[in-house]
Amino acid sequence: MKSKFSPIELQTKEWLKKAYDDELNANSILTHRDGTATGVCLLSQQMAEKYLKAFLVFKKQWFPRIHALDKLAEVCSEIDKSFGGLKDDASFLNVFYTPARYPADFPEFFWPDAEKAFSAAKRIKKFVLSKIELE
Repeated sequence: MKSKFSPIELQTKEWLKKAYDDELNANSILTHRDGTATGVCLLSQQMAEKYLKAFLVFKKQWFPRIHALDKLAEVCSEIDKSFGGLKDDASFLNVFYTPARYPADFPEFFWPDAEKAFSAAKRIKKFVLSKIELE
């Protein structure tokens, strides 16, 4: 049976599903404190990254294989200038990608950091979803 969605819509939905999975995991850790604050920070960065990439896929826009949210938001703003409003949240979440993944002389993240990161990611989610029209 043929899907009612185009290949682009299906691919967009896949990105949205992966982003939502990160959101569910981050929310569970925040709610139950059954993981680390650093984990929430990383999941929040990943969630926002996947929402931005979902928008780019939806708009059939090539994007570089990067994790820098501020750069991804810039690519999005080339399509829709209002993405410039995500600059602060994108820049804030950038700090969590490398330090949260690899051991080194990076700071430890705490629950207030995790709560702020998750809130920033949810703002990016809300904004992106307002720009994607899927059934």
